Amino acid sequence: MSTMTTTPARHGDRPFDAVLCDLDGVIRRYDTSRVTELERAAGLPEGSTAARAFALGGDLPPLLGEIGRERWADAIARDLSARVPPARARALGAAFAGAASWIDECVVDQLRRVRASLPVVIVTDAAPWPHDDLAALGLTDLADHVVSGARVGVAKPDPVIYGMAAARAGVSPDRCLFVDDVRENVEAAVALGMTGVHYREPADLRRALAALTPPRPEPGR
Repeated sequence: MSTMTTTPARHGDRPFDAVLCDLDGVIRRYDTSRVTELERAAGLPEGSTAARAFALGGDLPPLLGEIGRERWADAIARDLSARVPPARARALGAAFAGAASWIDECVVDQLRRVRASLPVVIVTDAAPWPHDDLAALGLTDLADHVVSGARVGVAKPDPVIYGMAAARAGVSPDRCLFVDDVRENVEAAVALGMTGVHYREPADLRRALAALTPPRPEPGR
């Protein structure tokens, strides 16, 4: 079930002055159905591959720009080979690293609308070329700034990257709305005083942004 956690901070007539949004899992979505199928066949819990792929430490994550897609797939396979036969591990690594992606136009539309009045900052732990990715996707006008963990050398949920993003937006952390599909990342943002949205579907973001528009008075009042 989708959840949204907010902080009580509110100044003036709106609850926040900037939107900080994750890229992968919110704006860009991935088809991991093949990965799930392979996990079931291998007797692994659903999500096991993702958990290892994005684990911090060692040579697994490309989060800080350390490895490319092929090496990432190989690293995932090496890690999983301790739990499943090597052939299955290689298949899982390749399927995860090569999963097809698409852009959620509902999210893009909402962010473009809000950017007309508030700064939007993309905060991502993805590959170190987010600007190239956004250009290839036709989304160079989606945000005012992009903070890439691969570029700055620190990844979510480290408080440092949240502070960088707020600074790029030109507001204090308590005046930021933070949107991410990883609960741990949202909890870290809330701990810094941000308004947090644990994203699962476009309606989660829509409800949060609705706070920017005060309700219309009832007729006769």
